[in-house]
Amino acid sequence: MTPTIFIVDDDSSVRKSLERLLRASGYQTQAFASAEDFLACRPCLNPKDPSCLVLDVRMPGISGISLQQELANAGVILPIVFITGHGNIPMSVQAMKNGAVDFLPKPFAEEELLNAVEQALAKAARLQKEAAEKAEIRRRVKTLTPREYEVFRWVITGMLNKEIAAELKVTEKTIKVHRARVMQKMKAASLADLVRLAEKIGITPENPGSNPGSSVG
Repeated sequence: MTPTIFIVDDDSSVRKSLERLLRASGYQTQAFASAEDFLACRPCLNPKDPSCLVLDVRMPGISGISLQQELANAGVILPIVFITGHGNIPMSVQAMKNGAVDFLPKPFAEEELLNAVEQALAKAARLQKEAAEKAEIRRRVKTLTPREYEVFRWVITGMLNKEIAAELKVTEKTIKVHRARVMQKMKAASLADLVRLAEKIGITPENPGSNPGSSVG
């Protein structure tokens, strides 16, 4: 697994220099002259292996800051290292608040860039792992029947089986059966484990009886 570093800079000399440096350090690279060209590369927006983006701030057309926002809105997992010859404090603060790993003013030392790229790749690996975990939890939730999902929402509130049975107007035995199936399908070893899984994908105890069996985003 060789990480890919995407480079977006309108200056061809900068692109070539960065590619030489990063390839010499063992990375794969792919360079683009504009944000528009990068966005046109659909596989680049969903890399299989941890990757990152070295991005110039000021470019004709879509700026680096605008590209950062567009990628965030699309849910693209691609940590960004900004480079710029025209940066200022408000711009760097905005970039960092929006999740940039670093904001390097040109000229920068090679070691600075390599350190930032290493941090970005570590972040990418962590985010990809979290995304895979959430996808697996959502897959498990989709295996629940509408009634099991309804019971699931009540169970994570900490209510007892008899209390849930009263709310749903069924027997306590029925709730026990559904609860056991929920625990099995969700692969939860305990109530605390079930709550943790739910929280990971944004399911909370509030209004537990609403929208039973609905899909989870």
